[in-house]
Amino acid sequence: MSDFAFGGPRGGVIQMAYTVRDLDAAIDYWIKYLKVGPWFRLDHWTGTNAVYRGTASQADMAIAMAFSGHMNIELMQPNDRHPSVYREAIEKKGYGFHHFGRASDDIDRDVGVLEGQGYNPVFRAGVPTGGEVVYMEGGADDPGYLELIPATPAMEDAFTAFWRASVGWDGSDPVRPFG
Repeated sequence: MSDFAFGGPRGGVIQMAYTVRDLDAAIDYWIKYLKVGPWFRLDHWTGTNAVYRGTASQADMAIAMAFSGHMNIELMQPNDRHPSVYREAIEKKGYGFHHFGRASDDIDRDVGVLEGQGYNPVFRAGVPTGGEVVYMEGGADDPGYLELIPATPAMEDAFTAFWRASVGWDGSDPVRPFG
């Protein structure tokens, strides 16, 4: 397993993600108390050809990403009440930890392996960095979902740019555009 340029392990966990009630307040908390930043923000994300539990999804999310060391942190705020994997988690457990993100060189293969281990796919959506993410759920004891993130060159470029901005970050320009 070789590392990505941002230091995350290929095939391993590269992201921890949280649902939040108020994205601005959450970003402020992570900056003030955890010294994590800068944050790269996208006010609207639906994914392309999104499918949640077998049905086309129209859920819209605001997201922000930053790095703490070599770990990508993602904050997600639903913008609407449409059914989604995000709304589902909030209704079941409240706001907080949502998923681990794992880099995958072959999404379909990894979905098959995880299905063999008792996981079920609950959400799929195309992403701008290529391919599609797939959220998997396991048993009731799982702390959250497992997101398979396509390990594309564009994903590595984006995550590496976010990580580089975090190295030696002096607190300036704390919230930046995602693209």
